[in-house]
Amino acid sequence: MNVSVLEYLRNSVLKAPNKVAFSDSNRNITFNDLNVGAKKIATRLIEINNGKKNIPIAIYLGKNVESILSFMGVVYSGNFYTPIDIKSPIERVKKIFSTLKPDVIITDQQNINKLKQLNLDIDIILVEDCSSVTINDKKISSIQSTMLDTDPLYVLFTSGSTGTPKGVIISHRSVIDYVEWVTKALNITELDILGNQSSFYFDNSLSDIYCTLKNASTTVIIPKELFLFPRKLLKYVNKNKINTIFWVPSALITVANSGALQDVKLSLERVLFCGEVMPNKQLNIWRKKNPNTLFVNFYGPTEITYACSYFIVDREFDDSDSLPIGYPCGNTEILVINQKNELVGEDEIGELCVRGSSLSLGYYNDANKTNESFVQNPLNKSYYEKIYKTGDLVKYNKYGELVYLCRKDFQIKHMGHRIELGEIENVCFSIIGMKQCCALYDEQNKKIILFCMVEEQNEKQIYEQLTKLIPKYMLPSIIIIMDNLPMNANGKIDRVYLKNKYIKSNKVTFHALCMKQKK
Repeated sequence: MNVSVLEYLRNSVLKAPNKVAFSDSNRNITFNDLNVGAKKIATRLIEINNGKKNIPIAIYLGKNVESILSFMGVVYSGNFYTPIDIKSPIERVKKIFSTLKPDVIITDQQNINKLKQLNLDIDIILVEDCSSVTINDKKISSIQSTMLDTDPLYVLFTSGSTGTPKGVIISHRSVIDYVEWVTKALNITELDILGNQSSFYFDNSLSDIYCTLKNASTTVIIPKELFLFPRKLLKYVNKNKINTIFWVPSALITVANSGALQDVKLSLERVLFCGEVMPNKQLNIWRKKNPNTLFVNFYGPTEITYACSYFIVDREFDDSDSLPIGYPCGNTEILVINQKNELVGEDEIGELCVRGSSLSLGYYNDANKTNESFVQNPLNKSYYEKIYKTGDLVKYNKYGELVYLCRKDFQIKHMGHRIELGEIENVCFSIIGMKQCCALYDEQNKKIILFCMVEEQNEKQIYEQLTKLIPKYMLPSIIIIMDNLPMNANGKIDRVYLKNKYIKSNKVTFHALCMKQKK
């Protein structure tokens, strides 16, 4: 039984020592060199912290091979890592560090000056300096012999709905549980080349990193700037013989909207996506151009180690249909619970709750928040059993598949009706020229506000089309067309920013055409 994810790395070193494990735009690293480099970093960490275990180590590096080296180095030292976005505002980084309180920060020459702006009294390791360290295998082995699969592997900070960073603690056991299942379910092998899109401080990158380590596959870290140029991006995918991608839907949407799929023929075996709703309109463009590719919709917040459900897209969907989130992943049970703390009945909406090894250890240094979200299973009165309340509303469709509706806080009461804002968004994507959209509710003025990124349509035309697609009580009172919708650090539409700028500030009327609903 694997106790640590390092078993994956060590096995791949034995299996394929000289094979490229990870590559970025500057360098490649083999499994053997990754293992050796990680042990050097671990030795340096052990020297600094006198062999202390299970302490937080912050990684302040770009999305590159050095980050992977640092992650593994931290794990070899018996500790856990937290990737920090080097482009985050200093104030956000300070908030994260005030919660995390890291013992050591690993960075490089390129980023150390930005780090010094924080004026922190914390030990700093330069990753370049570790290349000359002499490995202390005895101390590393001693620490590794005491590790448990319940020890934390990493802490990822996510803003959530409030904008305040919260650190989600993920254990070795949870990552091993997911990677073992997904490898078998999708038949990932040493022959696969994965194309990484997500930043390492976002949990979508988990699959790229740990599927590569387990299966002796290869991950190509795609330069971030290429996602601004879809045709160049797809050519890069082909050039590097990438056959599997785990991308966020916004990246796939951008490619579909650009027309690049018409010009570049891909040889992808798998297109996997997670992190937000994938509209069928753009997915249908991908599927039409890649009929032999496996498309899988994953669902799950960071608190359940990347994903708790999946749906293999195996039938046709209209552009306006909702894409199911499907069925539970292996060794995972999904409970859909209503307001009475009972399992939902037929066609009843409930909150998606999860139990299993995938659950996070909670929120770092935040017991109150942990106890709000990780609770006793209300269906089990006999012994302690923790479940995670996702805050997402779902229901079962006629096929017995789970369908995501919206966040609990996205369900509104408007004109006497309960409305899921996600349903409005899903219908909007079927409108010709619609690239992105976001529906929010102005509680004070009782108005549904629709933000759109659209081509060749004005507010009136959008509104008139919506009147044919949704009931009158769901129609937006205000439609705002924007050149680009703001994205947060995780590549999702930044709803907090939109709410603060346009709704809470009462600036919305200066930016929009108000559509008066006919009575």
